[in-house]
Amino acid sequence: MALIVQKYGGTSVANPERIRSLARRVARYKAMGHQIVVVVSAMSGETNRLIGLAKELMADPDPRELDMIISTGEQVTIGLTALALIELGIKAKSYTGAQVKILTDNAFTKARISHIDQHNLRADLDAGYVCVVAGFQGVDEEGNITTLGRGGSDTTGVALAAALNADECQIYTDVDGVYTTDPRMVPEARRLKSITFEEMLELASQGSKVLQIRSVEFAGKYKVKLRVLSSFEEEGDGTLITFEEEDNMEQPVISGIAFNRDEAKITVLGVPDKPGIAYQILGPIAEANVDVDMIIQNTGADGTTDFTFTVHKNEMNKALSILRDKVQGHIGAREISGDDKIAKVSIVGVGMRSHVGIASQMFRTLAEEGINIQMISTSEIKIAVVLDEKYLELAVRVLHKAFELEEA
Repeated sequence: MALIVQKYGGTSVANPERIRSLARRVARYKAMGHQIVVVVSAMSGETNRLIGLAKELMADPDPRELDMIISTGEQVTIGLTALALIELGIKAKSYTGAQVKILTDNAFTKARISHIDQHNLRADLDAGYVCVVAGFQGVDEEGNITTLGRGGSDTTGVALAAALNADECQIYTDVDGVYTTDPRMVPEARRLKSITFEEMLELASQGSKVLQIRSVEFAGKYKVKLRVLSSFEEEGDGTLITFEEEDNMEQPVISGIAFNRDEAKITVLGVPDKPGIAYQILGPIAEANVDVDMIIQNTGADGTTDFTFTVHKNEMNKALSILRDKVQGHIGAREISGDDKIAKVSIVGVGMRSHVGIASQMFRTLAEEGINIQMISTSEIKIAVVLDEKYLELAVRVLHKAFELEEA
């Protein structure tokens, strides 16, 4: 008998029939003697609907009240899922994040998990229940409902698997695993049988939508066995996220290509080139809880420097306002501008460690298509570039072909 955590995304619970299908799958696992915890997202499109309602009343909704509103999506789904299981004759009980006691900090809409009290779940699992838990949500020390940010249900699933020391955490989505890139953009994209946690972490951080980055971080930190599967297929092994690199001479140098349409570029021109200038620019941005991704600083011969960084597209105007109100006059910047017509494309692979010339091959491939690179960021197993968003699909397709990712 194994303890398995299964997480189902919004498309997997989009309507009653899909919830019934989910329940039948869980019933098969239960019949094998396994203990099952099911984590569900809100129905597809429901969170966006709730955010839309909030914005009809307040253009920039109060974060605490917004969490109160959008957390209801998952609460509906856990109740419906529990009903579907009970209808099949299975003992089931639904839990909100607060009822599990998923404790978080108080960063509303972006909360982070600090502790999970597993006592209630353990007791019901031992009593033969399937425990159905609301993903995406928790509660802070004052009892306020918090949410973990978009995609946070993946984080809930992996965090529960870690807390319960589960044998496996299965992430059910609308795809049957992790692909070399999005097959909707590149039909030749190939499903990977396995991928390392390092590679999956990079792919998630660079824009791959299959797994949310914090869930991969949790899995890596607590050594949670993770598998991505399709909720629309009865059979299949999906993609296993492993801790070990394959010692295989035929292993591709590049495992996948990720892309992100959701970033914007902010440029601060003509600031003094002196110690502390980066902090003076980015400090107020961090204090406003705005995440920064790529950063580039170019120093000129005139004693000034140009500073460019990227943020989420939805936070560009907020970041620009902070810089113009609190920073520009203080540091004497000549100009501050924003550009939300960009995209980021990244190639990822542990094989980069032992192969040279990967960056030059990437840059040559893009240059041959007339694609200009605006920013570059690298790590040991990743190269990411920012380019004009109109070239995104072309860049992904030509890079996928150049690195022969369609070949098994």
